[in-house]
Amino acid sequence: MGGLDGWMLLTIAGLVLISVLSRSFFFLSQSQWQLPHWAQRGLLYAPIAALSAVIAPEMVMTEGHLTTTLADARIFAVAAGVAFFFWRRGAGQAVLGTIVVGMAVYLPLHIGLGW
Repeated sequence: MGGLDGWMLLTIAGLVLISVLSRSFFFLSQSQWQLPHWAQRGLLYAPIAALSAVIAPEMVMTEGHLTTTLADARIFAVAAGVAFFFWRRGAGQAVLGTIVVGMAVYLPLHIGLGW
């Protein structure tokens, strides 16, 4: 890759323009815009789905392969976190407690036993 030429600068400028216009579309509109009910309902589940898609593979895979040994601290941390969540589901701090319990199980096993 050499230096910047005219076509590359034009491409970058075009991508910036498209990105700015598409992201500011809702702010430039004169009238108030409302999402359909089905889209609003779907957005309620989007953070959970995105978090699951990122976290779930990390819990059961090591270097791109399924974990085949029980000597993995992540498996026990997930099990403890899930058990705590279902035990305290109605409580206000169920999510924070899940994280704390999972890390309380994970760290001693990972640091202490080297799992």
